[in-house]
Amino acid sequence: MIVKNLCKFIPDGAKSELKTVNFIFETDFAIQSREISLKNHMIFLIKSGDGNFYFDRSSLSVGTGDLVFGFSGEKFKAVGENLQYYYIGFKGSRGDELFARFGVNALNRKFTGFEGMLPFWQENILRATDQNIDLVSESVLMYAFSRLNNITVPLDDVAFLLTRFAEENFSDPRLSLQTVAEELGYNAKYLSTCFKKRMNIGFSEYVKTLRINNAIFLMEHGVESVKNVAFLSGFQDPLYFSKVFRDTVGVPPTEYVKRNK
Repeated sequence: MIVKNLCKFIPDGAKSELKTVNFIFETDFAIQSREISLKNHMIFLIKSGDGNFYFDRSSLSVGTGDLVFGFSGEKFKAVGENLQYYYIGFKGSRGDELFARFGVNALNRKFTGFEGMLPFWQENILRATDQNIDLVSESVLMYAFSRLNNITVPLDDVAFLLTRFAEENFSDPRLSLQTVAEELGYNAKYLSTCFKKRMNIGFSEYVKTLRINNAIFLMEHGVESVKNVAFLSGFQDPLYFSKVFRDTVGVPPTEYVKRNK
């Protein structure tokens, strides 16, 4: 019988850092229900029980076999009956790259059907020692990420997340691609590329269009103060708003108000 080699080569990539900080099996309800601020990113695997994970102001139902991600800076607590779970804390730019690659973010943090990984996690935490805990925890973490390979977020879904976020938050003058990336747990450059490929327009240009359209709506419905229109549409500087409005619509906002009285 002829045996053929199976060769798969790893593409070159930028060097980045990934460091695991702990590997825990949590069973104590008193500890679970105490709200903490996450100092690192977290990956959780639910071993048994049912309950809810709370991240900042959002609630997420969890059960056996669920794989859940938490992000550094979030407030977290767990509430449930007989809830037991493993978790690994980690940090570094490599983690952010993996979040972007597999579409893991604040709106897409829970993945179901990972009961098959439970024996692997249990075996590894039991055999971990001071000498190998870094290698053990990192191997478990990377294996979990590798299992997300077929659960990536399609390009259209990334664009949808961005457009929905922009439509809900365009009146916030702090809105930018960077703030969205931080909120959703994505890499800003990755978001920019996905959005432009799908929408054929840059994100900042899209937000500007939303703001100008809102300004037009307000003027046509009785709001005459250019300053108020600017602030309600996400512009901090009324003079800058007037310039953008004139360049986009063709007339200054004061003139547009007069025409629609």
